[in-house]
Amino acid sequence: RFEIQAEDDAADPKQGTAAAQKLCDSRVAGVVGHLNSGTTIPASKVYNDCGIPHVTGAATNPDLTKPGYDTTYRLIANDNALGAALALYAADTLKLKKVAIVDDRTAYGQGVAAVFKKTAQSKGIQVVDEQFTTDKATDFMAILTAIKAKNPDAIFYGGMDPQAGPMLRQMEQLGMSKVKYFGGDGICTSEIAKLASGAKTLENVVCAVGGSSIDKMPGGKAWKEKYDKKYPGQFQVYSPYTYDSTFVLVDAMKRANSWDPKKYIPELKKTNYKGVTATIAFEKNGELKNPAVTLYTYKGGNKTPLN
Repeated sequence: RFEIQAEDDAADPKQGTAAAQKLCDSRVAGVVGHLNSGTTIPASKVYNDCGIPHVTGAATNPDLTKPGYDTTYRLIANDNALGAALALYAADTLKLKKVAIVDDRTAYGQGVAAVFKKTAQSKGIQVVDEQFTTDKATDFMAILTAIKAKNPDAIFYGGMDPQAGPMLRQMEQLGMSKVKYFGGDGICTSEIAKLASGAKTLENVVCAVGGSSIDKMPGGKAWKEKYDKKYPGQFQVYSPYTYDSTFVLVDAMKRANSWDPKKYIPELKKTNYKGVTATIAFEKNGELKNPAVTLYTYKGGNKTPLN
């Protein structure tokens, strides 16, 4: 029988560690979370120090698994896979020559932008401008005007949808309607269509999510029907991964016949679980083995897989 203890990290690193400490002090059996890399990375040390495993279905910065904690597991492709997939699509499929890069100065935004930049340059794409903003900003006119003067084929944005939506609107206002707009899983949501408020530039978006599209997930379609029935309008891009993260912990506890982390962590390492998103197994450092990446665009306001 499971009971939930929920904490809100407010996407803030300090609150992230405070929330993690609270969960440690309560001696929870395991943690599903966090959402953002900026909170997950500092929280992971807290969980390691108190010996409680956590599985994230959302945080994608590669630095998360670098310390090699046996309490840290990721159930989704990391930014190395996402940033590289987008840069390869820009170079090989769209044959783009010039890009501008903007990031929101968070661990996630900077991380995914750095990988995109490195891969794009290795493919001969010229980075004509680099700008940054914050994860609270809503006015991008100044940076977009500076970028427009450099005449790029595309903008890559490292950040989340609350900034990407208004940025797309402002690109349209500045007549940047032919400029492609790339981003990672942080912008690859159904919410971005609402936040862009009907801007035609939404159709220029190419974004990447770790994992397969719902239709290609082994149990995706049937699971989503069940989920939508129980929680109408609640589905988010990370929902199936967070669901699987929970049951990966449950599966390890069942195999260990214990909810004591000391006893079930060795089983967690040996995970081979048929989930909704994939058959889940982990590398030594807690990364997902053989992660898939799906690229999406928006047609008529709807998120549509490209591959």
